Amino acid sequence: MTRILTILGARPQFIKAAALSRAFQKTQGIEETIVHTGQHFDANMSDIFFEELHLPRPKYAFNINGGTHGQMTGRMLEAIDDVLVSEKPEAVLVYGDTNSTLAGALSASKQQIPVIHIEAGLRSSNKAMPEEINRILTDHVSSLLFCPTSTAVGNLKNEGIEAGIHHVGDVMYDATLYAIEHIKLHDTYKQKFSFLPQKFIFMTIHRAESTQTQEIFSKLMSFAQEFSSEHNVEIIFPVHPRIKKLIASCASRSNKKFIFVDPLSYFETQYCLSKASHILTDSGGLQKEAYFHRVPCVTLRNETEWIETIEYGWNCLWGDAKYCSRKNILEYGDGQCAEKIARIIKEEL
Repeated sequence: MTRILTILGARPQFIKAAALSRAFQKTQGIEETIVHTGQHFDANMSDIFFEELHLPRPKYAFNINGGTHGQMTGRMLEAIDDVLVSEKPEAVLVYGDTNSTLAGALSASKQQIPVIHIEAGLRSSNKAMPEEINRILTDHVSSLLFCPTSTAVGNLKNEGIEAGIHHVGDVMYDATLYAIEHIKLHDTYKQKFSFLPQKFIFMTIHRAESTQTQEIFSKLMSFAQEFSSEHNVEIIFPVHPRIKKLIASCASRSNKKFIFVDPLSYFETQYCLSKASHILTDSGGLQKEAYFHRVPCVTLRNETEWIETIEYGWNCLWGDAKYCSRKNILEYGDGQCAEKIARIIKEEL
């Protein structure tokens, strides 16, 4: 039996983990234990995803959030160290690029436990982003690196990483296909969002660099306001808990183009994405989900790690809102990424 300890802490990780956990449950010889660091602590940002996606409840749940990146990562390291000593897993599995990811990878590598990194090899080439530091360091201590694209594979090889690399596609695509089928079977989403206009823009803003000052946030809101006026549609804006004060102080808050709503569950978000005419976001994951629903996206950042969405015409950066010629992105796989990962883990560990 191969015992995997999975470290989670943030919304996108819960979504990916649900897809992979389903694959683990179908694979004989793999046993998974989940640790939740508490990085996303609001019930709407955390608990609901476990309930909605039928993600197994964590055996260990901490409440580690707030403070500087160093303080948060340090507290997570200490807590995860104790769990690894107790559980003695064959491998530690981490997702993406959060502080929880880095803490899990560092703790495991220092205890000589193999690290499995899902979404390895992504690079924005902007080391001012904490996520970029997290993903680079995690890749360099990982034993199995599961890449969503061939570009990610190339990034790893350019940094001298050669062993344990697998291009498997994007596990988020698995999750989106699952969500699409779920939504088809439930009329509750159509009923709940009956207030939505026939045509609308869906927007999210949550990253630290987008919300660190009122000035930066106001520029993003002004861009969104102009974009909505240009397309003559309203903007549905689920408000992240961290930015309520910024919105309250923002001059754009009174603009009738914005419809502010509370944070949405995963399936609610997928429903809105599927109905939107455009998506505005600073989220990495939402850029891909926009493509999965075949909805054009504008990324509210100056760079993106998901360059395929730009090159194939489904995404553009807000500083140069022009789209390339539109084509399908085959890099992200066929929706069977989680099964491929589970099979490789069983064969190589």
